[in-house]
Amino acid sequence: MFQENLKALRKSKGMTQEELATRLNVVRQTVSKWEKGLSVPDSDLLIRLAEILEVPVSQLLGSKIEIEEEHDSLAEQLSRINEQLAIKNRRAKTVWKITVYIIGGIIAAYALLIILAILFRFVPDY
Repeated sequence: MFQENLKALRKSKGMTQEELATRLNVVRQTVSKWEKGLSVPDSDLLIRLAEILEVPVSQLLGSKIEIEEEHDSLAEQLSRINEQLAIKNRRAKTVWKITVYIIGGIIAAYALLIILAILFRFVPDY
C-alpha cells in the first residue's frame, strides 16, 4: 500500500523519481525501491516525504488512496508512533551533543587549571 500511495502521490504532484529523490537528499534508486516495495524509508524520511507530498504520514501508510479520502485508524496509529520515534531520535541527538559539549568544557577548564598551576609555580617571586 505504501508503495502504491507514494507513486500515486508523486505523480499527482507532477514529480519524477529523480526530483523527489533530490528533495529528500537520496538517490533516485532509493525512491524506485520504495515504489517497488523493496524497501521503506526510515521515520525521519517518511515525515519529510509526507511534507514534500503535502499529505499526512497516515495517508502514505494507509490503505490504497481512493478518490474519497478515508482515514485508516491503524495507519494513523502507525503515523503517531513514527512521529514520536522521530522526535525521540532528535531529542537523543540533542542530549548527546549537549553531553559532548559539557565534557569538552570540563576538559578545557581542567587543562586551563593545569596551565595556570604550571605558570604560577614557575613565576619567580620578586
